[in-house]
Amino acid sequence: MSEPASISEGIAERYATAMFEIALESKDLDGLEASLNDLAAALDESADLRELISSPVIARSDQKAAMAAVAKKMALSQAMQNVLGLMADKRRLFVLPQMIKALRAKIAEHRGEVTADVVSAKALTKAQSDKLAKTLATKFGKNITIKASVDESIIGGLVVKVGSKMIDTSIAAKLNSLQNVMKEVG
Repeated sequence: MSEPASISEGIAERYATAMFEIALESKDLDGLEASLNDLAAALDESADLRELISSPVIARSDQKAAMAAVAKKMALSQAMQNVLGLMADKRRLFVLPQMIKALRAKIAEHRGEVTADVVSAKALTKAQSDKLAKTLATKFGKNITIKASVDESIIGGLVVKVGSKMIDTSIAAKLNSLQNVMKEVG
């Protein structure tokens, strides 16, 4: 990991920890999660908002005023509005995406949830996704949330990543393995 990325993640982690503890004390994890989802969606959809949080040429006071207006318009929790204002004052809005990611991880860990990144050759049906989540929950002993994506290059099967564990049952991986075995023989 590069040094600037490491520093950014450290800053984001501190803000995320503070926000998480405030939400726990006020017993408002659901409100925090709703604010996070709204803010993440806004960042994904708006190039102007991404520019606002990352541009060094926008004055600190303008950043703070704009973020306050956005947060109020989105009806984010008061704690989230306060943190966004503080981040603008300290010129730390650029770590907002990392803070959102860290906060989501803290909330999931608190609830005993784990996210499984699943890649399949074609989109999973709701029934397949539910069955996979149930199977993984049994194996890992935690509630599993499926984050599915499609990659036709794996031909068939699944690639499942839960934390640091990866299960690759894709046909592409099996073909590569077979090709390597054949190279050794011939």
